Amino acid sequence: MADIFDVTVIGAGVVGALTARELTKYNLKVALLEKESDVAMGTSKGNSAIVHAGFDAENGSLKAELNVKGCKMMQSVANDLGVRYRKNGSLVCAFSDKETEHLEVLKKRGINNGLSETELEIIMGESLFDLEPNLSREVKAALYAPTAGLVCPYFLTIAAAENAVLNGCNLILSFTVNKIESNGGFLTVKSADGREIATRYIINSAGLYSDDIAKMCGDSGQIEEYTIIPRKGEYMLMDKKVGSFVNTTLFSVPSDKGKGILVSPSVDGNLIIGPNAVVTTKDDVSTSAEGLAEITQGAEKLVPSLDMRQVITSFAGVRATPKNHDFNIIPSQNTKNVLHLIGIESPGLASSPAIAEYAVRILKYMGLKLSPKTDFNPTADRRKSFRSMTAKERAAAIGENKLYAKIICRCETVTEAEIVDFIHSSCPATTIDAVKRRTRAGMGRCQGGFCSPRVADILSRELGADMLDVTKKGDGSHILTGKTK
Repeated sequence: MADIFDVTVIGAGVVGALTARELTKYNLKVALLEKESDVAMGTSKGNSAIVHAGFDAENGSLKAELNVKGCKMMQSVANDLGVRYRKNGSLVCAFSDKETEHLEVLKKRGINNGLSETELEIIMGESLFDLEPNLSREVKAALYAPTAGLVCPYFLTIAAAENAVLNGCNLILSFTVNKIESNGGFLTVKSADGREIATRYIINSAGLYSDDIAKMCGDSGQIEEYTIIPRKGEYMLMDKKVGSFVNTTLFSVPSDKGKGILVSPSVDGNLIIGPNAVVTTKDDVSTSAEGLAEITQGAEKLVPSLDMRQVITSFAGVRATPKNHDFNIIPSQNTKNVLHLIGIESPGLASSPAIAEYAVRILKYMGLKLSPKTDFNPTADRRKSFRSMTAKERAAAIGENKLYAKIICRCETVTEAEIVDFIHSSCPATTIDAVKRRTRAGMGRCQGGFCSPRVADILSRELGADMLDVTKKGDGSHILTGKTK
């Protein structure tokens, strides 16, 4: 039998990747499994990218505790991993006296969750419009949370996975778990294509599919804690020309469906609007005319002068909404040494560093022996992106590697050198979308119209693959079907 892993994490979204990284701080043999061809292929690539301050979740919930803690941890984690983080603050906007009263409820809830009086402020009058000049004049008041921030969720996931691999984690992609069996002192995890691994402990961080993994362990979906409601949110992304149209992340007063439609800058300089909330199936990431109209209406309520001609793309993500409205981080009731992370919806991104710590601590209580490493390296060794270099730094980079002189994506100023580096990284980019998530090649105004063929050519060359085998996002997404000449 092959070596037995100490801990196997199922699911390489932001929570799974950060949890795997957390485990590599100890003398453990760790595996990180992902059913797709890359990490961050589920909810972690289709969300609002907001690091919430921590006033939404109900007092006393695990969600509240981990949100506040995770928000405080995010800056340090992002710095270590070389990920851009922007503490831009958020405003929850009230349009009526009744909604203004609810701001007081949110403020009190936030303070009870652990935020200080200085971290939550209700603003009224001209002070509000000094902060946000383009905000609707119909807004009567807003709850300001200066500790809220922005981070790129998929790049955070990629960086966490890279760092986990650097510290000894085994990243195994395209591994669709279809069976989990107990075999005496260890567990066997089997894939749909016949592969299997042995492990002593499992962390189920499968996101939308965490309830399915729980069922494989004998934990019924009829129990509230194991029940997920897939809820789709549609978004529109706007050009960088309007990226500074708002300064903070703008929300309306939340409803029972969630935090509602927001208008926010992105950490990369775009403007994002959305999401709505539609109960759907787990694999439904389609957008609809009705959904985008709903988003437009909600965004224009907050910022009436938005120029919708600046929308460059739309997308959707599906979140794993728990039936009991809380994070369910609980040991399996029927399979020893399995820890489930079920219903990690918003604010899952903000909470992710704290969830990782919490999950490892629970494993310790479950019997996992934790011996800290003396050589754990928390930092990423990554060169600054070419677009953010000074002229002097660019010249030096080109002097070291001539591929820096070849601009592949003109919209985002991405060089061939950067693409090649990520193709051969510890968490490799092997598809056009994987390159896009790491370098932003294809994320500009033209949405890959010019650079995608060149990226496909580079992938073919560097992977030693036929151009017909290059895909957009993995199996079933081939770019070319044959030769015409």
